[in-house]
Amino acid sequence: MTRAFLIVLDSVGIGGAPDADRFASGGVPDSGANTVGHIIRDRGLSTPTLDALGLRAALALANNQPWDGPAPQGLWAAATETSSGKDTPSGHWELAGVPVPWDWHSFPDTHPAFPPDLSARIARLAGTEGILGDCHASGTEIIDRLGAEHLRTGWPIAYTSVDSVVQIAAHEEAFGLDRLITLCEALAPSVHAMRVGRVIARPFTGTEGAFHRTPNRRDFAIAPPADTILDLAQAAGRTTHAIGKIGDIFSHRGITRLHKGKSDADLADHLIRLGREAEPGSLTFANFVEFDSLYGHRRDVAGYGAALEWFDGVAARFLATLGPGDLAIFTADHGNDPTWSGTDHTRERVPVLGWGTPPHAAGLIAYADVGATVAAHLGIPAPAHGRNVLP
Repeated sequence: MTRAFLIVLDSVGIGGAPDADRFASGGVPDSGANTVGHIIRDRGLSTPTLDALGLRAALALANNQPWDGPAPQGLWAAATETSSGKDTPSGHWELAGVPVPWDWHSFPDTHPAFPPDLSARIARLAGTEGILGDCHASGTEIIDRLGAEHLRTGWPIAYTSVDSVVQIAAHEEAFGLDRLITLCEALAPSVHAMRVGRVIARPFTGTEGAFHRTPNRRDFAIAPPADTILDLAQAAGRTTHAIGKIGDIFSHRGITRLHKGKSDADLADHLIRLGREAEPGSLTFANFVEFDSLYGHRRDVAGYGAALEWFDGVAARFLATLGPGDLAIFTADHGNDPTWSGTDHTRERVPVLGWGTPPHAAGLIAYADVGATVAAHLGIPAPAHGRNVLP
């Protein structure tokens, strides 16, 4: 029985979104944003495994450019999102066959950004007299700016972005990791009722001038509005494995086994082990490398490129574990061009690179086609949206 592996490289966009002008970062429209293309332009990029599957061919396709390089060895395409966001839940849900049927609520880029009743609720749940931040911010910048005040006052740091999100940062030791997680979990239902996609707990440690975020992030996301490929696979009696943030993104629905780690190396170990050991007929769904949080939002071109090259080596080791009948698809949920204005995600097409099929140019496809293709390979009911693009 065949197996399927769907690996989402967080924020690895390839430009060319036809509606990019409707979205902006730092006040600049996303028209022309191109995460992979601009890393290649400004730094260079050595990703032979992903290139062999069609990364650079997909990059050319996404931007309506000719491709005269080597023919890709697998299925390759460029996917376009229909959901009206450039955020993690929208991208992942649509890849899993469920476009978002509503417009997310986001908060204005003002100070304060949150309505008074929401700020008061955060403080009440935290047991404090108030909150810090209450604005749009980069997560690393705001802990550098407000971390010392947080230690003095004990107040949580609450912030947002152009995405539909409330993020709460607090010091793991001084505030308490369990206390932060409990606060975010308790806040989530009221925020979800506003059509805000996620509440994210952002723990950090360190002292003034040397604060750093820890791997103990937790996302509390609104549940998908329909059955995703995870739900459909589990209902069909298949084992489903979730690696990294997938459990949080899908509200832990449709997941048989959750595999988390303290580092990208841990997640790589899980992926390679499941390549060897995952059950026949199973679905493994992975979110890999915090490219956006670590490099994209920080506009770190060199770091982003190095992380992509590291993952390319992981991909080679993983693919070596697969056998006949297996399908592996590498894709992304949105862009985060490290050369762009501001610190936000960027609206872009994403690559779709498949191993385990004859060479096949699937062309310009929809995000939801990825989920439909995985379902067809596994022989399970298809999600409500998307079409199978297997040759």
